[in-house]
Amino acid sequence: MTQEMTGAEIVIKALTDQGVEHIFGYPGGAVLPIYDELFQQEKLQHILVRHEQGAAHAAEGYARSTGKVGCVLVTSGPGATNTVTGLTDALMDSIPMVVLTGQVATHLIGNDAFQECDTVGITRPCTKHNWLVRDVNDLARVIHEAFYVARSGRPGPVVVDIPKDVQFAKGRYSSPSNVAHKTYRPRVKGDLSKIREAVDAMASAKRPILYTGGGVINSGPTASRLLRDLAKMTGFPVTSTLMGLGAYPASGPQWLGMLGMHGTYEANMAMHDCDVMVCIGARFDDRITGRVDGFSPDSLKIHIDIDASSINKNIPVDIPIIGDCAHVLEDMIRIWKSKAAETDRNALKAWWSEIDGWRRRDCLKYRSNDQLIMPQYAIERLYALTRDKDTYITTEVGQHQMWAAQFYRFEEPNRWMTSGGLGTMGYGLPAAVGVQTAHRDALVIDIAGDASVLMNMQEMSTAIQYNLPIKIFILNNQYMGMVRQWQELLHGNRLSHSYTESLPDFVKLAEAYGCHGIRATKPAELDDAIREMMEVDKPVLFDCRVASLANCFPMIPSGKAHNDMLLGQDVGDDLGEVEVSDEGKMMV
Repeated sequence: MTQEMTGAEIVIKALTDQGVEHIFGYPGGAVLPIYDELFQQEKLQHILVRHEQGAAHAAEGYARSTGKVGCVLVTSGPGATNTVTGLTDALMDSIPMVVLTGQVATHLIGNDAFQECDTVGITRPCTKHNWLVRDVNDLARVIHEAFYVARSGRPGPVVVDIPKDVQFAKGRYSSPSNVAHKTYRPRVKGDLSKIREAVDAMASAKRPILYTGGGVINSGPTASRLLRDLAKMTGFPVTSTLMGLGAYPASGPQWLGMLGMHGTYEANMAMHDCDVMVCIGARFDDRITGRVDGFSPDSLKIHIDIDASSINKNIPVDIPIIGDCAHVLEDMIRIWKSKAAETDRNALKAWWSEIDGWRRRDCLKYRSNDQLIMPQYAIERLYALTRDKDTYITTEVGQHQMWAAQFYRFEEPNRWMTSGGLGTMGYGLPAAVGVQTAHRDALVIDIAGDASVLMNMQEMSTAIQYNLPIKIFILNNQYMGMVRQWQELLHGNRLSHSYTESLPDFVKLAEAYGCHGIRATKPAELDDAIREMMEVDKPVLFDCRVASLANCFPMIPSGKAHNDMLLGQDVGDDLGEVEVSDEGKMMV
């Protein structure tokens, strides 16, 4: 079915036909025709952010927490370039996102017109694909194709650049039925011969491990369920990347904790010493592998990934299986059962005994203090008081992010939104806006640092405007904590520009935005303050004053292997002293 309408009408029609309910954006001259159409309809809710980077991160949070495609609408030039950080973040973490950008009229392209930039050229390295639509009759097809590309295979961001005259022009609308990219047809079913080979290797393993990643979550809830079934059926230990937390429950008996630079001692040692590794939906990121030539040196490696380019990219593997995690896990379980495969129970029992020895090191242990709020304790209490709620967690980037990953225990997928690959400071607050937009009645908490949270603080205005009661839980140590930690441990304690002087009074800042401000400085105050945060039905800035010099351990130092970790009790962790003045300023 075809019908004629303006380009701007086509955009709105295509979005609603794709099932889009929310779009995050900021108007400007080159997208005013589309904004005019937004004004005249009620199916699609537009969320007005305060910065285009905030729109991209909000769309990421929305997508990660729902499994849907996040959508963004911005103007040309600076509007488009301000989304580049969010696009790169989404590409690194495989987040499906469609960004619609305005462009100057087609006859002005290449003339350095007002607010013109080469959006397609600029965003080509940080998107799965992008389009410049010069003919209004191509517009509907391109938008539908963009959604297909964003959500198919390894998910990721795409850009559709729409000149202003195309938005005014009249053309034919085409429905989204049977829309597919001409050449992009990702493989979802794995090679059964490879899966059988993998099952045989798993059955013969003496020291196996399941290494899981964000691909399990991106594959949907079925993949997480099948992962749990596979783990129970085999009895294998399970670890995860930062992006994979929640695919296997933290309360599960086979859970070893997070893997990698700030992962647990038992997870990293098991990875180093295993003889069969099953990597499911992860990409052997450098924060996971440590020194490549020292990474799990004696293991047979099975790698399941929908992205063929990830196979053998960083780590050579023995049994590559290209396909969607859910499909491959389903076939793997079916073949395991059909073969009546059994693990070597005696070897597995000995392996678990060795793992239990590593667990007894209690690698997440920290020094408690009845005068200072330890950041680890703050996360533990936050988890204890919110675990029974319908809770979603976002984070900024730094020490607080790693402490959240270590101490906030995730039982389900899609509850953990963080910037993994790019490590984007300023991600968490706008991501929380996106999550709360999708889940109006849920408890949405951004675990933040005092430095990171300021990078997109303007989005508190967005939260206020749309009655989004997000909670910003700031672990305030007055430092760029992870930068300071690296400077202390690796750069002779030369703290070059990592002390964040002149921080705002976050309680007063909350009041200025029309939010609710809370401050806690002593451990005894923490529980009541967290309860107050949860009970307030409006956005909250929670200034949690924590020990200023606490470090995040365990830690694999740069250039080291998994079996060469720093543990907090080995290093000795100077906490620093914290005193709070009458004006609420922290002094170290």
